[in-house]
Amino acid sequence: MSPKNRTYILVVVLFCLLLYPYINAQPISETGLSTGIYPIKMHGMGLDSLKTDSLSTDSLTTDTIGSDSTKQKKAPLQAPVEYEAADSIVFTAGGMAYMYNKGVVRYEDIQLDADRIQMSMDSSQVYAFGNPDSVGEAAGTPVFKDKSGEYNSSTLLYNFKSKQGYITNIITQQGEGYLTGGKTKKMAGDEFYMQDGKYTTCDYHDHPHFYFQLTKAKVIPKKNIVTGPAYLVLADVPLPLAIPFGFFPFTEKYSSGIIMPTFGDESTRGFYLRDGGYYFAFSDYIDMALTGEIYTKGSWGINAQSNYVKRYKFSGGFNMGYLVTITGDKGLPDYQKQTNFRLAWNHQQDAKANPNMTFSASVNFTTSGYSRNDLNSYYNPNQFTENTKSSTVNLSYNFPNSPFSISTSANISQRTKDSTVSVSFPDLTVSMSRIYPFKRKVMVGKERWYEKISMNYTGLFRNSIDTKQDKFFKSSLIKDWRNAMQHTIPISATFTALKYINISPSVNFVDRMYTNKILREWDPRSAAEVQDTIYGFYNVYNFNASISAQTKLYGMYKPLPFLGNKIKMIRHVFTPSVSYSVMPDFSSPGFGFWKKYSYTDIDGKRVETEYSPFAHGIFGTAPKGKQGLVSFSVANNLEMKVRSDRDSIGGERKISLIENLSANMSYNTAADSMNWSNLNASILIRLTKGFNLQLNGVFDTYTYKLDANDKPIRVNIPRWKAGKGIGRLSSTSTSFSYTFNNETFQKKKKDDANSNKKTTGTDENTNDINNPIGTTENESTKKNEEFDKDGYMIWRVPWSLTVNYSANLSYGTFNKKKLEYNYKITQNLSFSGSITPTKGWTFNMSTSYDFDQKKIAYMSCSVTRDLHCWSMGADFVPVGPYKSYNFNIAVKSSLLSDLKYNKRSPAYDRVDWY
Repeated sequence: MSPKNRTYILVVVLFCLLLYPYINAQPISETGLSTGIYPIKMHGMGLDSLKTDSLSTDSLTTDTIGSDSTKQKKAPLQAPVEYEAADSIVFTAGGMAYMYNKGVVRYEDIQLDADRIQMSMDSSQVYAFGNPDSVGEAAGTPVFKDKSGEYNSSTLLYNFKSKQGYITNIITQQGEGYLTGGKTKKMAGDEFYMQDGKYTTCDYHDHPHFYFQLTKAKVIPKKNIVTGPAYLVLADVPLPLAIPFGFFPFTEKYSSGIIMPTFGDESTRGFYLRDGGYYFAFSDYIDMALTGEIYTKGSWGINAQSNYVKRYKFSGGFNMGYLVTITGDKGLPDYQKQTNFRLAWNHQQDAKANPNMTFSASVNFTTSGYSRNDLNSYYNPNQFTENTKSSTVNLSYNFPNSPFSISTSANISQRTKDSTVSVSFPDLTVSMSRIYPFKRKVMVGKERWYEKISMNYTGLFRNSIDTKQDKFFKSSLIKDWRNAMQHTIPISATFTALKYINISPSVNFVDRMYTNKILREWDPRSAAEVQDTIYGFYNVYNFNASISAQTKLYGMYKPLPFLGNKIKMIRHVFTPSVSYSVMPDFSSPGFGFWKKYSYTDIDGKRVETEYSPFAHGIFGTAPKGKQGLVSFSVANNLEMKVRSDRDSIGGERKISLIENLSANMSYNTAADSMNWSNLNASILIRLTKGFNLQLNGVFDTYTYKLDANDKPIRVNIPRWKAGKGIGRLSSTSTSFSYTFNNETFQKKKKDDANSNKKTTGTDENTNDINNPIGTTENESTKKNEEFDKDGYMIWRVPWSLTVNYSANLSYGTFNKKKLEYNYKITQNLSFSGSITPTKGWTFNMSTSYDFDQKKIAYMSCSVTRDLHCWSMGADFVPVGPYKSYNFNIAVKSSLLSDLKYNKRSPAYDRVDWY
């Protein structure tokens, strides 16, 4: 063959090789003409084992190169590879596949999504990247998923056979944080190595508010990150806070671990480490955090907090604290050492656990000085200003198919003002619900009168003590504790007379059982009363019988026509009631419940004193004096029905003018003097929704004079006989609480639904004030704003102000000229409120005013700022003896909870604000 022919043949071969990829990429129609590129979905056993049969399944004709022209190779992969694209797949003669527009490749538990994917059919290797738009921003960047997690990146080079890859600009979530940026090599064991990466808990992936710049790192997904040298970057500013290495653990289950303490200093207690310790993750049902604090001048404390839960059974938690506070220098007069502790426990039983038995606990026991020495109590007004603390543990059981039930409880009440405790343990109650003992089991005919008789029973056993908290554990169970039993059996019935009058007779029996009594007598040698406690078993009982009659009278009033037609009707409900009860004099010698002793005073007069040996008992003693009590009471309700403007059809609504106006008074026919009781009255008016005005008053019905010792005494002269009216107000009290907020002063319009239409702005590019460095917010964190009908964003400032006020008016000092008591007023006023001027900022305040001292008794304020992935807050007490402040800024994520700054100034330092 001539050189010229060989040259022609070489040119033709080269031309065919160059033309082959284009010929192979063009599917052939049935007519043999090229028809372009079609969307395609492929499925095969291996990347290099593609057969023409797989093409025919997608309605494509056989390739121009037959299946016999190439030798089939052994599949290097152990599972089918599925790949598809929304636009097209292009195959080349070099064994490459090009996927366009939403390409997807699946192999075993691996899935790769990207807008552009290049896949080698021979080497089992894929390369994925995004599709740049007109401004150069890549869309459809690779998303890689496997059992270790999900990874976003700019580009991805991956080998399915070796399961290794090379990733640029990775974005993946690990634990509570995100790993972004850098050059990454993914290994076959799911771990990968990174260079120049970032770790942050901020979900602004492209531009986080803060991050740790990692020079190099090894990542084991869902387990941990181990880094080399790293430094903190805040708002794009590298800070001189670096670490030689770092360790970030991840786990989907909670686990035990160290709680890092905070450090600081106080001028009184010295330098400190506090709130550090260890967290114990015992199981899925219970945990515990054990923390402590220590000061260089000797103060220390320990705290244990735990929560527990058992689904469908119970839940609760406890908090125990012990504080040793040392102030001053040892050996000097200002040296003081205090020991205080706190025990809090709450327990709730699920209603599904046992329908017949319930157990609950609400314990809040603290020594009087704990709140004043615990720094965290300064900024909790409910805890710090609480003068009385109560604790209760209760267990009750209802006997199935029986009216009987039993319950036992333990109760503790504390007064921190004088460190007095009242303990009642155990308290046992046996109850029988109301039964009708004479009612027939099978009703035949009308109900008979005796079938309406009902009775119930309540039995109490109580063991209690009132003492100081430092003497509680030194008290004697026999001498200091009081115990007793009481049985109460009421029997009653209700009958109807003259259709409209309800008549209710009743008999009530009360029996008290005591284990001791106190006898008193006069000792002429010491000229004083002496007491002698005698132990034994004693019954103290009393009973009474009564009958009452009650009815309701209705009055309707329709306003005259010239007053308008707004008011349709006014209704007055008048409920009078009268009752008569009788009771013997249980101070008679025959009962033995009351005794007397006499002595001669310094003036030589014989004085006789009557007392009850059981007056000290828990349930008191039998009442003194014979009673034939006639009681009168009236109740009034006034409301009107008006036409409603809210209903165009002519609807109506009810308005309460006076919810309740009642008064009651009694006359004792068996008493030889002071027959009339005081007049008790009350009124309840509903002013607005959620705001009621209630007043209760007691009116004194008798007059006063001065005795021989110039002391006021009550005399048997009713005020109306002395020309001073029916009664004089002796005491009254009222209290109210109301919350003002944004909606309080807003006017409601008829067309409110039409005039206040709101649209949701989803396409607006607004700046988020929670993003101070001006980053673009992720789609997942965008919040819809509200806009008015003109397209302007509605500016809202949520705020609330709660006002609590209580006042009590009572008798004070006696005015000897007027022979009347002067009034004494006791008031209490407190405020609490919050305001959110802009999104992220919140101000809270709580204060109370002391009217006796005429100054602010307590004030606590707080300011918080939501910084997206950070939070900042300041609490301070600006006035009073406990002036202090606490400033804190910290990362929200619990994983980086130690990345924070605290600055505190306790009340010991006495901050000067002026």
